[in-house]
Amino acid sequence: MVADRHFDAVLIDLDGTMVDTAPDIVAAVSRMLEDFGITPLPFDTVSGFIGNGVPNLVRRSLASAGIDQQFDIERALRVFEQHYADTNGQLSRVFPGVTAGLRGLRERGYRSACVTNKPEALAASLLARTGLGNYLDVLVAGDTLASMKPSPEPLWHACRLLDADPAHCALVGDSPVDVAAARAAGLPVFIVSYGYAGETGAEALRCDALIDSFEALPAILAQERRLTHAK
Repeated sequence: MVADRHFDAVLIDLDGTMVDTAPDIVAAVSRMLEDFGITPLPFDTVSGFIGNGVPNLVRRSLASAGIDQQFDIERALRVFEQHYADTNGQLSRVFPGVTAGLRGLRERGYRSACVTNKPEALAASLLARTGLGNYLDVLVAGDTLASMKPSPEPLWHACRLLDADPAHCALVGDSPVDVAAARAAGLPVFIVSYGYAGETGAEALRCDALIDSFEALPAILAQERRLTHAK
């Protein structure tokens, strides 16, 4: 638990943290590979590439499929994006407890931002489709700035948009990318136990707290606020 700190705002990852988007993404990658005459990859292989942005996802998928490094990555990106525009939100689902947790944060006066490496058009569409956007004040996407997580810049930018001091913000995520971004930005990081941590495993990530459900977030933050005020 984080000592001597109270929280005013929460920054939240999207894929693997609020929404299980892997089925949409894997379907789009499979369609991209099929367009190039390549056998689709196993679900777990592609889902393990989620979290570092679309270009990284496409490059690693092509490499795993045995595609030569000289392959036109820009063409592959365009094909993937066309397919993902169709699959985005079609197969994904909001993780249990997320909507209730976000509602609880808002009711208790916490401001919140979605900070994701997903492109803004896709992220905004997904948040609208799932209704989660109704509980979020800000969206900072993978193409909002010149850099994305694990750079600290998206986190600091979200804090500025929320008019919140980074010293009183926390990040909620699911992967080593989120942990690295939070550490670089000087924010505590809470990791969900059900996300896309991959081979590392959520339990092995050096986070400040491991949470099983978003419904626990308001209580965790409120507890820290009470502890700080009591000092």
